[in-house]
Amino acid sequence: MLLGTIDWVIISIFFLIVLSIGWVASKTAGKNTDEFFLGGRSMPWWLLGISMVACTFSADTPNLVTGMVRENGVTRNWAWWAFLITGMVTVFIYARLWRRSQVMTDLEFYELRYSGKLASFLRGFRSLYLGIFFNCLIMGTVTLAAIKIGGVMFGLEPWVIVVGSSVVVVLYAALGGIKGVIWADFFQYGIAMFGAVYAAYVAVSQPEIGSLAALFDNPVIKAKMDVLPEFSDPTVYIPLLIIPVAVQWWAVWYPGAEPGGGGYIAQRMLSAKDEKNAIGATLLFNFAHYALRPWPWIIVALASLIIFPDLDAIKSEFPNIGEQYLGHDVAYPAMLTRLGPGWMGLVVASIIAAYMSTIGTHLNWGSSYVVNDFYQRFVKPEASQKELVGVGRITTVVLMVITAIFSLTFLENATQAFDILLLSGAGTGAIYILRWFWWRINALTEIVAMIVATVMAVLLVLVIDQTTISSLVLDTKGVTDELLLFGSNWTDANFNQAGFVSAGLTANETSIMSQFSSAAEFNTLKTQVGNLTFTLRLLIALFFVTVSWLLATFFGRPEKKETLRKFYKLTHPGGPGWQKVIDEAKAEGININEKEEGKAWEMPLQILLVFIGCVTIYASLFAIGGFVYGEMLKGFLLTGVAGLSAFFLFKLFMKLRTT
Repeated sequence: MLLGTIDWVIISIFFLIVLSIGWVASKTAGKNTDEFFLGGRSMPWWLLGISMVACTFSADTPNLVTGMVRENGVTRNWAWWAFLITGMVTVFIYARLWRRSQVMTDLEFYELRYSGKLASFLRGFRSLYLGIFFNCLIMGTVTLAAIKIGGVMFGLEPWVIVVGSSVVVVLYAALGGIKGVIWADFFQYGIAMFGAVYAAYVAVSQPEIGSLAALFDNPVIKAKMDVLPEFSDPTVYIPLLIIPVAVQWWAVWYPGAEPGGGGYIAQRMLSAKDEKNAIGATLLFNFAHYALRPWPWIIVALASLIIFPDLDAIKSEFPNIGEQYLGHDVAYPAMLTRLGPGWMGLVVASIIAAYMSTIGTHLNWGSSYVVNDFYQRFVKPEASQKELVGVGRITTVVLMVITAIFSLTFLENATQAFDILLLSGAGTGAIYILRWFWWRINALTEIVAMIVATVMAVLLVLVIDQTTISSLVLDTKGVTDELLLFGSNWTDANFNQAGFVSAGLTANETSIMSQFSSAAEFNTLKTQVGNLTFTLRLLIALFFVTVSWLLATFFGRPEKKETLRKFYKLTHPGGPGWQKVIDEAKAEGININEKEEGKAWEMPLQILLVFIGCVTIYASLFAIGGFVYGEMLKGFLLTGVAGLSAFFLFKLFMKLRTT
């Protein structure tokens, strides 16, 4: 599809505005690293909150949600909706602690909380691993989504898309630093949300659908609409709801959803002008991220099931798309091709905005690790502020080059690598929650957890055969793992006796396959097995990693008392986990708890705020869903719940001691 003149004008104006933001921000960004990476620690809550949600918008997120909905229904979104609990814990417990710490990056925290060579190793190693390798893999997946979108919508070559999408974001991120990124995020988020909403409107206006009501009356869609999974089948609700809500939010570490905060979310909190602004920013982020954003994408995903019922339908309309890029996630850009002139340019600009927000954030975040936690700490401690800013700008460019290489080479077949990376965070999340409130957590705790988690991930993905695990969760219909993999690409057109015979199945295998009424039913089984297999892997990794770091914690040497006292005096986390340190210091005539002495520990109030915050945002999310589905009574009732919860939330929040 070719863009018209008006489309190119709209996109050109968008690029011009973004570059102008970077140029204006560059006037202060170059002063020092505090300005370049934290905006002078003077940013307001509303700007930081929008920036947080913009950088998690991403060009690949609509694709991801579309793939989830098409394969598992709306309920599959609990895989990320469950992280709201993590978000609320960060808002009301950890945001003010991060702001008090006064560190520039969350990796600098290691040498504030721990001591000695192990703390230095943690900071240095993770600055390169997370700042370069892991960060570029994440940006590579986002760029891969841009390649899919550009390939489906315009038939562009991957390298053209990568170069075209990289130049502008590198310019404003390198020039304007975090302030340029944050202000660009604010502008880009508005464009991205408008584009998503309009895309949903166009999707339900297609002749094949007719209206929103007609969409939800379709029997194919009815089977995918449920927000909660079917509770009669534990193989469905355990991996889709129970594990995410009960385990995943606290047990798994992943950038953007770190238990206890971290990464670019911590960077935004550290950029806030004070504790209240840090809390307000993360609260706004969680509301916009979970309650406002999902439904336009979900509508497009459901509509795509009518327009493109299977992958064959997508392939037939877009024959130029490569086999390596063909998946249910490309149904989203496929739906965008239905837009008209002018609107096409605006929606394309919105996709570019989503891409640039995410990449801009990751470039500045990764650069902050390389500069602050590696170059200045280990290479050249005496470097001037001007030199450090220069290194930051060079690093920004280098990170984008590495990202481009990743996305154009091995990422198309990087499923195993990403499984390893995801599982390598299993079991470590509890450490990031406890290290603020329990003095006994030490550097060895984190190192052992990191090593064991990585080893377990490699074992579970590469060493232990896939069939060994998946065979444990296959259903009882006689389907073998080999048959499941062999039949993974069945369509309704060839899902019959003739198709089975021509595919070379034996009589017994044909009999087994005949138990299923359609390819969709068979592929649903495949998806369920995949979900259960990942759940089993996660729980195995979680058990061994948790046992290992607990042993390291109790048998490892405690941190130096001077380090523990300095950390407590700076952050004042409070609670029984620090009482031993407080008492020992007091016995030596040192009062490290003078700010909080005589005051009640606020954790019970904070936990109550976390609970009410979750109720408020989940009620808002499902109230919007009720209105979208045409269930008006449910929508109004949940709106009432959200409003009442929000009232109590802000009333109780005013009792929280903040600066």
